[in-house]
Amino acid sequence: MRSLPAADPGVPDARSPIGYLLWVARMQRGPLLLGIGYATLWWLAMALVPAAMGNGIDAITAKDLPALITWGTVVLALGITQAVMGILRHRMAVYNWLNAAYRTVQVTVRQSTRLGATLPKRMSTGEVVSVGNSDIAHIGNAMDILLRGCGAVVAIAVVTVILIGASPQLGLMVLVGLPLVAVAVAPLLKPLHRRQNEHRDLQGDLATRAADIVTGLRVLRGIGGERVFADRYGAESQRVRHAGVRVASVESMLEGAQVLLPGLLIAGVTWLGATFAMRGEITAGQLVAFYGYAVFLIAPVRTLTEAADKLTKGHVAARRVVRILALNPEVEGGTGRSEGGLLRDVTSGVAVRPGMLTAVAAAVPEEAVTIADRLGRYGDGDVDFGDVALDTLPISEVRRRILVADNEAQLFAGVLRDELDVTGRASDEEITRALQAACATDIVEALPGGLEGRVAEAGREFSGGQQQRLRLARALTLDPEVLILIEPTSAVDAHSEARIADRLAKARAGKTTLVCTTSPLVLDRTDHVIYVEGGIVRAQGTHRELLATHPGYTAVVTRGEES
Repeated sequence: MRSLPAADPGVPDARSPIGYLLWVARMQRGPLLLGIGYATLWWLAMALVPAAMGNGIDAITAKDLPALITWGTVVLALGITQAVMGILRHRMAVYNWLNAAYRTVQVTVRQSTRLGATLPKRMSTGEVVSVGNSDIAHIGNAMDILLRGCGAVVAIAVVTVILIGASPQLGLMVLVGLPLVAVAVAPLLKPLHRRQNEHRDLQGDLATRAADIVTGLRVLRGIGGERVFADRYGAESQRVRHAGVRVASVESMLEGAQVLLPGLLIAGVTWLGATFAMRGEITAGQLVAFYGYAVFLIAPVRTLTEAADKLTKGHVAARRVVRILALNPEVEGGTGRSEGGLLRDVTSGVAVRPGMLTAVAAAVPEEAVTIADRLGRYGDGDVDFGDVALDTLPISEVRRRILVADNEAQLFAGVLRDELDVTGRASDEEITRALQAACATDIVEALPGGLEGRVAEAGREFSGGQQQRLRLARALTLDPEVLILIEPTSAVDAHSEARIADRLAKARAGKTTLVCTTSPLVLDRTDHVIYVEGGIVRAQGTHRELLATHPGYTAVVTRGEES
């Protein structure tokens, strides 16, 4: 199984969330190591302050002014180091967060593009959207916490060595106490992991529900179904809320443990240190230093607990990303080449002749769609393009040379010109000709700003017929070698349909074009008509010839005319 797009060589097996996180870390190892270095120096600057202060107090007790000045200067230097390293650490933390988050966006979008029509068949919209909504943040947090987490380990090790050197009993107490704190917190991580998984899945389902409602809002209002779907959404959102509360309950226990357990350790260290000071075994300065270390250790211990939490969330998020990256397209390409020519679907017998406007009229519309998908390599099938099997060509070449335009194609938010000219290479004259052929010039004229006007998400400001005409204009602007149109006039009135049929024939004159339709207005303007029934070609000829000779074709076209 191919785990990631070929554009990302060296990426580990995408079935492993840990492998993905390690890959992200390896891809930004330079900034990550630099950030870890800054974080380590930042922690060490804080860790050495109690020792410097303790020595300063001992200098005051001994009335040693030069020593006091020396240790005061050391405290100042440590403070400056801490401030500088803190700024640099934070900058690198933000850099690594953004790098990891948007690298995930890049590989996910690249994989989505690679999968094409396969993705919506395998995953819901909500699952994919949730990657960009929340998963990238958790993956970014996982990289961010590595900086402070690694520095915290070094700081704890250094403080432990200092404590053991000054007082073996106190040092051992800290050395034993810290692992006990970590062990005591560990049982909370497994239920946290499980509840985060459940919450994450419910969030994806809710996002899918929301996307469905927004997309079908007009239909829901038409049938009076808003309240029903609003109630369903409300019920699902409550399930998400309850799952979030269950996650928060474990997180709150984790947060409490982060305060309570290190606090008990501090109390023990302070009590034991005070006992030693009263016996004269350690100086007053050492007592202050021990107390300072005990207080200081709260921060790195909390950081390690935070690291466990964020790495757990990052693992959950990476699992979702991996689920997308592990998918493979339903169709794969080869390395062959074709000079073009006759495009023929062997299964059905449909042959699209070069330079002609051909139509497929199917007794069942879904049969025409299936044939169009095979001809455009969106489904497996025995298809020839000239003298070469279509499945031997690279997918990128097939997409460049053969365009299948259906009514499921979306208009995206942005400038209308960019919507129509997706390659950015068309001139104003070419866009204008495409708009005229699709009878869509009035739509552009009515839009504030014309071609420079902005289109809302999914083109919701346009009616169904307007969207269909703009989709047709976009396909004509691209001007592919082979254009396959699926019901390009099903949402327009008869007058507009007749004009589009005339202009489409002129716009694609001498170019290979296939129109899947049962509209007599369109069929009458085509050069060649193929009638399909039961998934197989039953008759061929001009529209008028088939009307006169084939009752089945006549029945299909008449039904289309009456509707």
